[in-house]
Amino acid sequence: MDQYLKVFVVTVERKNFSRAAEELHMTQPSVSQYIRTLEEKFGTKLLERTNKYVRLNKAGEIVYHHAKEILGLYDKTQNLIDDLMNQAKGPLSIGASYTFGEYVLPRILATLQKAYPELQPDLTIGNTAKIASLVTSHQLDIGIVEGNFKDKHLLIEDFAEDYMVVVASPALEMAQREGYVAISELEQETWVVREPGSGTREATEKMFKQIGIVPSKKINFGSTQSIKEVVEAGLGISLLSQWAIQKELKNGDLKIIKVNGLPFSRQFSIITQTPFRTKSLEVFIDLLYREKSADGWI
Repeated sequence: MDQYLKVFVVTVERKNFSRAAEELHMTQPSVSQYIRTLEEKFGTKLLERTNKYVRLNKAGEIVYHHAKEILGLYDKTQNLIDDLMNQAKGPLSIGASYTFGEYVLPRILATLQKAYPELQPDLTIGNTAKIASLVTSHQLDIGIVEGNFKDKHLLIEDFAEDYMVVVASPALEMAQREGYVAISELEQETWVVREPGSGTREATEKMFKQIGIVPSKKINFGSTQSIKEVVEAGLGISLLSQWAIQKELKNGDLKIIKVNGLPFSRQFSIITQTPFRTKSLEVFIDLLYREKSADGWI
């Protein structure tokens, strides 16, 4: 049954019988026969077909969603069995929230590859909800997500705190002061913030509430990198993770503004779907904690 599901998933993702056949090293008629047999098993059509493409109907969407989960679980089971007698090697799918994935994980993955060259990490970066969904459906081995995360279907391990600070261009007058900046002054500034729905935006709104301000002007940007650039240019101020601004602080492109009640902290957690861990996953988690302790980046 798993082969029928694999043929179905590849056909859906390639949107074409010929391309699916090429990837699967099968003939096009064989691919078509697999799909027809699967449809007969479910007693309904799963794909809408034309001469140029195939696409899912409602029933197909249900089968596709669960087929991905089943195949992911099958692969994970096989990896666990194979892993009993082998060293850390093979694929390891990792998911992370944007800040951790973009500013912390690259260096850790470089260290991982040097120590375990046969291990093949694959990184997915997304918001917390996306990463949790992929871990739940067995499409990721591990996720590192932000916020006070709770999910009864996942194993959640508190991992680290991220400290967030208010930053500004060094040319801004308040950034040149030695002492603390009054809360009332922050309220009058233009705030450059992430888009609604991002973890950094959620932390920013919590910080506003914590220090008791309602900024009169906010400008949304879709990435932390864009925010750093416009703040550096003097457009406004922002709340950013200290992980994300190390290079700018070192080069003098940004400066931390001292504010009573800050830095603001947020929790990061490690999430997995099962207590059974491959050697590859074990060495990765161990490396996370060793890097954390050695460098003090958290």
